[in-house]
Amino acid sequence: MGVRVYNTHDPRVLPVRAGVKPSCVVLPSQGQGVVLDYLVQRLPLVARADWLRRMAQGEVVDEYGAAVGAETPFLPGVRIYYYREVEQEPAVPFEAALLYQDDHIVVADKPHFLPVMPGGRYLQNTLLVRLKRQLGLPDLSPVHRIDRDTAGVVLFSVQRQSRGAYQALFRDRQVRKVYEAVAPWAPHMQLPHVHSSRMEPSGDFIRMHEVAGVPNSSTRIEVLEHNTQWARYRLHPISGKRHQLRVHMAALGLGLWGDALYPQVCDAPEGDFSRPLQLLARQLEFTDPVTGVAHCFESRRQLLALPRETGVCAGEK
Repeated sequence: MGVRVYNTHDPRVLPVRAGVKPSCVVLPSQGQGVVLDYLVQRLPLVARADWLRRMAQGEVVDEYGAAVGAETPFLPGVRIYYYREVEQEPAVPFEAALLYQDDHIVVADKPHFLPVMPGGRYLQNTLLVRLKRQLGLPDLSPVHRIDRDTAGVVLFSVQRQSRGAYQALFRDRQVRKVYEAVAPWAPHMQLPHVHSSRMEPSGDFIRMHEVAGVPNSSTRIEVLEHNTQWARYRLHPISGKRHQLRVHMAALGLGLWGDALYPQVCDAPEGDFSRPLQLLARQLEFTDPVTGVAHCFESRRQLLALPRETGVCAGEK
């Protein structure tokens, strides 16, 4: 929205509350009036009365720690901090397992249906917030992410000072990632197979799609086992685009079992956990850039046994 950031420091003017850091809005370079009017316009899902309540409780402040009230004037480029609230957050009755922890990293084994980060209707029922509360680590932050629908290994950074070193591992493709997936068997496709394409946002919700152009994503596909209709595949993403594995498999006519987005949208009632996406982040392997230790973390979770009949909807039993 044309936001320009003038102040780059992190003042931490509000403490972590129940495992959640305050959210931040940067006032744009042009504007007038009062901050309240801008917040109501910028975040329309929060009613003016709610902003007034939060302000009265001292839960909206600027980057210098000064309380923001109903008459606080608009100051271009200033950060405004507040606590995000979620009404009727969906329950996620599954817990992550802790695979590893030291002074620099935490590795968790995420269940299906649990988001990694707060967003949308999810706040407390996210892997990050649960781990912060469980481990007492307010600066914990994911180094990478996997979809809410995907289970498996997720790496977190403990210290702000060393976070960039771990992020660089993924940026520079120094991490070996291995996934497993259940999808239709393709007896006529020569395996191993490397699928490369150009992926871009489709403009349809959060879905991605393949377009013409220079490839920016690549996946190596191997088979672990199969029956006459279904197979368990090992997937090696060489790049890290959003929904890459799901899009690539669907493009090959191999939509993953339980996938509600690809190749077609299949709505499921809220709270229906009967059809987990059969995609598992099985393994992360890398050399720790801080300690020099060679790590290989493997999920303890298992995908379902191969189904025997083709479902009506992509991935449906």
